[in-house]
Amino acid sequence: MSDATRLAAGASDADPATGLRSVAALRRLAEQLEAVQVRNARNQGWTWQQIADQLGVTRQAVHKKHGRT
Repeated sequence: MSDATRLAAGASDADPATGLRSVAALRRLAEQLEAVQVRNARNQGWTWQQIADQLGVTRQAVHKKHGRT
């Protein structure tokens, strides 16, 4: 079982401490994955607008969040 699968299972645990820790870890993982994919898209010449469209956010939001990378 992968770490992500374990975290997803933990997020639905009846124990709130386990569930909340898993939710926090999943949030960190999602942020890391987003940063990797935004960097990948920029390296391939994607515009901030194209990235924003795929993420369902505004161009300004994605540029503010990832413009330094």
